[in-house]
Amino acid sequence: MFSLGDKVVYPMHGAGVIETVEKKEILGEVKNYYVLKMPIGEMKLMIPVDNVNNIGLRRIIDNGLVGKVYEILKQGAVLNDSNWNKRYRDNMLKMKTGDIFEVAQVVRDLTYRDREKGLSTGEKKMLVSAKQMIVSEIALSTNNDGNKVQDYLDNIINEDALEQ
Repeated sequence: MFSLGDKVVYPMHGAGVIETVEKKEILGEVKNYYVLKMPIGEMKLMIPVDNVNNIGLRRIIDNGLVGKVYEILKQGAVLNDSNWNKRYRDNMLKMKTGDIFEVAQVVRDLTYRDREKGLSTGEKKMLVSAKQMIVSEIALSTNNDGNKVQDYLDNIINEDALEQ
Protein backbone atom coordinates (compact mmCIF):
# COMPACT_ATOMS: atom_id res chain seq x y z
CA MET A 1 0.00 0.00 0.00
CA PHE A 2 1.22 3.48 -0.84
CA SER A 3 0.67 6.80 0.93
CA LEU A 4 0.11 10.37 -0.13
CA GLY A 5 3.34 11.93 -1.32
CA ASP A 6 4.96 8.61 -2.26
CA LYS A 7 7.03 8.73 -5.44
CA VAL A 8 6.10 5.76 -7.61
CA VAL A 9 6.59 4.38 -11.11
CA TYR A 10 3.67 3.37 -13.27
CA PRO A 11 5.09 1.07 -15.98
CA MET A 12 4.82 2.48 -19.52
CA HIS A 13 4.00 5.95 -18.15
CA GLY A 14 6.89 6.88 -15.90
CA ALA A 15 7.24 8.23 -12.41
CA GLY A 16 4.87 10.41 -10.46
CA VAL A 17 3.80 11.46 -7.00
CA ILE A 18 0.65 10.18 -5.30
CA GLU A 19 -1.26 13.41 -4.87
CA THR A 20 -4.57 12.14 -3.50
CA VAL A 21 -6.72 9.07 -3.09
CA GLU A 22 -10.20 9.54 -4.51
CA LYS A 23 -13.33 7.43 -4.47
CA LYS A 24 -14.93 7.33 -7.93
CA GLU A 25 -17.78 5.49 -9.55
CA ILE A 26 -16.80 4.27 -12.97
CA LEU A 27 -19.03 1.94 -14.97
CA GLY A 28 -21.27 1.50 -11.95
CA GLU A 29 -18.44 0.34 -9.71
CA VAL A 30 -17.16 2.44 -6.81
CA LYS A 31 -13.40 2.15 -6.21
CA ASN A 32 -10.59 4.05 -4.56
CA TYR A 33 -8.04 5.50 -6.97
CA TYR A 34 -4.55 6.84 -6.49
CA VAL A 35 -4.21 10.12 -8.36
CA LEU A 36 -0.66 10.42 -9.67
CA LYS A 37 0.80 13.74 -10.72
CA MET A 38 3.40 13.15 -13.39
CA PRO A 39 6.26 15.68 -13.44
CA ILE A 40 6.77 15.43 -17.18
CA GLY A 41 3.88 16.91 -19.13
CA GLU A 42 1.93 17.79 -15.96
CA MET A 43 -0.36 14.83 -16.60
CA LYS A 44 -2.50 13.21 -13.92
CA LEU A 45 -3.35 9.50 -13.86
CA MET A 46 -5.89 7.57 -11.82
CA ILE A 47 -4.96 4.05 -10.79
CA PRO A 48 -7.34 1.71 -8.94
CA VAL A 49 -5.86 1.07 -5.48
CA ASP A 50 -6.84 -2.61 -5.60
CA ASN A 51 -5.04 -3.06 -8.93
CA VAL A 52 -1.56 -1.69 -8.12
CA ASN A 53 0.08 -5.11 -7.77
CA ASN A 54 -1.29 -6.30 -11.11
CA ILE A 55 0.01 -3.28 -13.01
CA GLY A 56 3.41 -3.25 -11.32
CA LEU A 57 3.25 0.09 -9.52
CA ARG A 58 6.47 0.43 -7.51
CA ARG A 59 8.47 2.98 -5.56
CA ILE A 60 11.09 4.97 -7.49
CA ILE A 61 14.70 3.91 -7.28
CA ASP A 62 16.91 5.27 -4.54
CA ASN A 63 19.11 8.20 -5.51
CA GLY A 64 22.13 5.94 -5.01
CA LEU A 65 21.09 3.73 -7.95
CA VAL A 66 20.87 6.56 -10.50
CA GLY A 67 24.53 6.08 -11.40
CA LYS A 68 23.78 2.48 -12.40
CA VAL A 69 21.23 3.75 -14.93
CA TYR A 70 23.83 6.08 -16.43
CA GLU A 71 26.37 3.24 -16.55
CA ILE A 72 23.94 1.08 -18.53
CA LEU A 73 23.46 3.93 -21.00
CA LYS A 74 27.25 4.19 -21.42
CA GLN A 75 27.74 0.46 -22.06
CA GLY A 76 28.03 -0.92 -25.57
CA ALA A 77 24.73 -1.57 -27.26
CA VAL A 78 23.38 -5.09 -27.58
CA LEU A 79 22.24 -5.34 -31.16
CA ASN A 80 19.29 -7.52 -31.88
CA ASP A 81 19.47 -8.26 -35.60
CA SER A 82 16.04 -9.81 -35.83
CA ASN A 83 13.39 -7.97 -37.81
CA TRP A 84 12.02 -4.71 -36.40
CA ASN A 85 8.78 -6.37 -35.31
CA LYS A 86 10.54 -8.91 -33.07
CA ARG A 87 12.88 -6.22 -31.70
CA TYR A 88 9.88 -4.03 -30.96
CA ARG A 89 8.12 -6.84 -29.06
CA ASP A 90 11.27 -7.69 -27.09
CA ASN A 91 11.82 -4.05 -26.16
CA MET A 92 8.15 -3.60 -25.27
CA LEU A 93 8.39 -6.50 -22.81
CA LYS A 94 11.33 -4.76 -21.12
CA MET A 95 9.43 -1.48 -20.91
CA LYS A 96 6.30 -3.11 -19.51
CA THR A 97 8.30 -4.40 -16.54
CA GLY A 98 8.72 -0.80 -15.41
CA ASP A 99 12.28 -1.70 -14.37
CA ILE A 100 14.37 1.41 -15.01
CA PHE A 101 17.47 -0.68 -15.73
CA GLU A 102 15.69 -2.60 -18.49
CA VAL A 103 14.25 0.64 -19.87
CA ALA A 104 17.80 2.06 -19.91
CA GLN A 105 18.89 -0.93 -22.01
CA VAL A 106 16.09 -0.14 -24.47
CA VAL A 107 17.23 3.50 -24.71
CA ARG A 108 20.87 2.49 -25.17
CA ASP A 109 20.17 -0.13 -27.81
CA LEU A 110 17.60 1.88 -29.80
CA THR A 111 19.81 4.98 -29.74
CA TYR A 112 22.70 3.01 -31.17
CA ARG A 113 20.52 1.34 -33.79
CA ASP A 114 19.07 4.71 -34.77
CA ARG A 115 22.58 6.06 -35.43
CA GLU A 116 23.69 2.99 -37.35
CA LYS A 117 20.68 1.89 -39.37
CA GLY A 118 17.71 4.04 -38.43
CA LEU A 119 14.53 3.04 -36.62
CA SER A 120 11.02 2.22 -37.68
CA THR A 121 8.36 4.76 -36.73
CA GLY A 122 7.19 2.53 -33.88
CA GLU A 123 10.73 2.18 -32.53
CA LYS A 124 11.25 5.95 -32.69
CA LYS A 125 8.14 6.48 -30.58
CA MET A 126 9.30 3.77 -28.20
CA LEU A 127 12.68 5.50 -27.80
CA VAL A 128 11.01 8.81 -26.95
CA SER A 129 8.72 7.08 -24.45
CA ALA A 130 11.58 5.13 -22.85
CA LYS A 131 13.65 8.30 -22.43
CA GLN A 132 10.68 10.05 -20.83
CA MET A 133 10.22 7.17 -18.39
CA ILE A 134 13.87 7.38 -17.33
CA VAL A 135 13.86 11.17 -17.06
CA SER A 136 10.73 11.24 -14.91
CA GLU A 137 12.07 8.66 -12.45
CA ILE A 138 15.54 10.17 -12.16
CA ALA A 139 14.08 13.68 -11.78
CA LEU A 140 11.98 12.54 -8.83
CA SER A 141 14.74 10.38 -7.34
CA THR A 142 17.31 13.18 -7.43
CA ASN A 143 14.87 16.06 -6.83
CA ASN A 144 16.08 17.66 -10.06
CA ASP A 145 14.29 19.48 -12.82
CA GLY A 146 13.23 17.17 -15.66
CA ASN A 147 14.92 19.42 -18.24
CA LYS A 148 18.26 19.15 -16.43
CA VAL A 149 17.95 15.38 -16.27
CA GLN A 150 16.99 15.27 -19.97
CA ASP A 151 20.04 17.38 -20.88
CA TYR A 152 22.34 15.14 -18.84
CA LEU A 153 20.83 12.01 -20.41
CA ASP A 154 21.31 13.49 -23.89
CA ASN A 155 24.93 14.38 -23.06
CA ILE A 156 25.63 10.79 -21.99
CA ILE A 157 24.06 9.43 -25.16
CA ASN A 158 25.86 11.94 -27.41
CA GLU A 159 29.18 11.40 -25.59
CA ASP A 160 28.80 7.68 -26.28
CA ALA A 161 28.29 8.44 -29.99
CA LEU A 162 31.56 10.36 -30.15
CA GLU A 163 33.47 7.44 -28.65
CA GLN A 164 32.18 4.90 -31.17
